[in-house]
Amino acid sequence: MSPNAKAPEINLYKNDLPDGLVFQDAIAVDSEAMGLNPYRDRLCVVQLSGGDGVCHLVQIAPGQTEAPNLKRLMEDEGVVKIFHYARFDVMILKYALGIRTNPVFCTKIASKLARTYTDKHGYKDVCRELAGVEISKEQQSSDWGHDTLSEEQLMYAATDVLYLHTVREKLIEMLAREGRTELAQACFDFLHTRTDLDLAGWPEVDIFAHK
Repeated sequence: MSPNAKAPEINLYKNDLPDGLVFQDAIAVDSEAMGLNPYRDRLCVVQLSGGDGVCHLVQIAPGQTEAPNLKRLMEDEGVVKIFHYARFDVMILKYALGIRTNPVFCTKIASKLARTYTDKHGYKDVCRELAGVEISKEQQSSDWGHDTLSEEQLMYAATDVLYLHTVREKLIEMLAREGRTELAQACFDFLHTRTDLDLAGWPEVDIFAHK
């Protein structure tokens, strides 16, 4: 986070979002897990922001398979879920909690389609250029399975969703300018098929390839 940025408000919950929490038409979402293999590495944290500077963090317990309020929100067709690299988050939410997230906007896919002048499409890179903020990824590989998260982890988790609304708006403008809005939407719509393939055993195989 930039040195002069205002510290976010962080609300931490256990197992699920609280009853009665309402979001508007779009929410930023990210997740933290023990690793990148959903069969081995459990989902630990899901963080969300409505774009108002407030971050809601849900800690997922070992062995937990349901989070009804989170599921209801993530499957609400009236609320767009904004991710950076949605492929992983959509997959692990599906595998761990049975959530089929929809609709989705992936800022990494949008960046690759719109920002063809660069090969830097990481969250840190798009935040620097499109939101004008510097963020730290230092806590990315920390132990997210610990029952008590550190202040540094909480701040990292919040930072990962605080700027996605701004990034999305800039990318929407760029996609429209370059005539790639419909192509981006088709990619977002394909994410559930892509993650179904990942979970079914074809994570790296291009089934459209000739060979």
